[in-house]
Parts: sequence; structure tokens; C-alpha cells
Amino acid sequence: MWMLILNVVYVLVAIAIIALVLMQRGSGAQAGSGFGGGGASGTVFGARGASNFLSKSTKWLAIAFFGISLFMAWYATHSARPTTQQNLGVMSELPAAPAAPAGELPKPSTVPSTPIQQTPAAPAGNAPAAPQETAPVTETPPVTPPQGG
Repeated sequence: MWMLILNVVYVLVAIAIIALVLMQRGSGAQAGSGFGGGGASGTVFGARGASNFLSKSTKWLAIAFFGISLFMAWYATHSARPTTQQNLGVMSELPAAPAAPAGELPKPSTVPSTPIQQTPAAPAGNAPAAPQETAPVTETPPVTPPQGG
């Protein structure tokens, strides 16, 4: 329950940071006061009070934002528990297939099968290879170099 409250506070702090950043004046806003844009001294915060208040508030909200982020990350890693059994959903409800005993072959299927042309398989393990037909090799007489000369 308290993580839900912390998440709500986290979102509110993020929204407050966005609002405070948008309310602050940029560095180019000071140039307007030289052309009759005065009247800032009559505000609630004074001539420089608003910028100091907004920047300090933004700083502390940013510190709170990052603090909450780090705490929630730490809490998520330390509260995670490894699951011992995986949730298989519908597959966990299926009955297990009975295993055939080691010496017994499975029963033949009653479904008719299509004939498959079998190709000779390679010998497995240390079994000798079957002799294969090869084209007869004709021997040619050795070439003797010419003598003399």
C-alpha cells in the first residue's frame, strides 16, 4: 500500500518539477526590464525573490525525485524473489503422458502412413561402411622419358 502512495507522490513531484521549470524566466527575460518592463519589485516575492524561490524549489523537488527513484529501484531489487515454479497456465492442467518402460517399444499407430522412399543412411559409430559402386579405374602405362640426345 505504501508503494502505491510513494508512486503517487513520485508522479506529483514530477508534475511539480515540470510546472516550476516552465514558470521560471529564461536568461533573455531580464533584457525586457530595461525597456519599461518593470513592476517586478511589486510582486509577492520581490525583485529577485521569485527567481530564487522557483530555483530553490526546483532544486529540492529534483533531489526528492531522484531520491524516490533510487529508493524504488533499491526496493524493487531487494524485494524480488525468485519463482520456484513457473506458471504454465493451461499447460499445467494437462495430464502427463505415461512413459513407456525401457524394454518395451511403443504400440504401432492405427493411422495409415504414406510410403517414404528411404535413402541409404551413413553408418553410425564405428560400423564399417558398406562398399559402394565406383567406376572402374583403367591403368595407364608409365611414361618413360626419351633417351638420347
